[in-house]
Amino acid sequence: MGSREQYAPGAASGAEVRKDGEKWVLVLVRDLRHPPAKVWEALTDPEHLREWAPFDSNRNLGAVGSATLTTVGAPTPHVSETHVKRADAPKVLEFSWGGQDIRWELEPRSGGTRLTLWHNIDRRFISMGAAGWHICLDVLEQLLAGQPIGRIVGAEAMKFGGWQRLNAEYAKQFGVEPPSWPPNAPKP
Repeated sequence: MGSREQYAPGAASGAEVRKDGEKWVLVLVRDLRHPPAKVWEALTDPEHLREWAPFDSNRNLGAVGSATLTTVGAPTPHVSETHVKRADAPKVLEFSWGGQDIRWELEPRSGGTRLTLWHNIDRRFISMGAAGWHICLDVLEQLLAGQPIGRIVGAEAMKFGGWQRLNAEYAKQFGVEPPSWPPNAPKP
């Protein structure tokens, strides 16, 4: 049985960056041992999102239309109106979050699901985004396995030794300077 205290993220992997000038897209791929329908529920159901995602939703995201997403773990809760552009269960979910586009793709794989996240993030913060999503997806995996360890996001995620390492590893993989965090901290 996994526990929050024992959790440590693995090495930075399964991520790539698609570059389009200053607009970069983070692409994270994760193979999960659960069927697409179960993964879809975790991506769309507010009760499930509360267990792993960096935001809460005021409604199920499995239908096209407006929703309100509240960022969790930020110094002040950031509430943003979002629009679910595409909800093709259990294959594709697209919505915007804080002005950035997010697309989840679910492909059935033998006994499980290949989950791909596409997220356009400012180049300066893309390694941080990758590190944050990496930890969220680890927590999602635990939740799907019936061993929830509780969401680890925002400032709390950054306190994990693993987050700093992931941020640096992804920055190296993407060929960017890791942003120093907090912003006024001296670079290591």
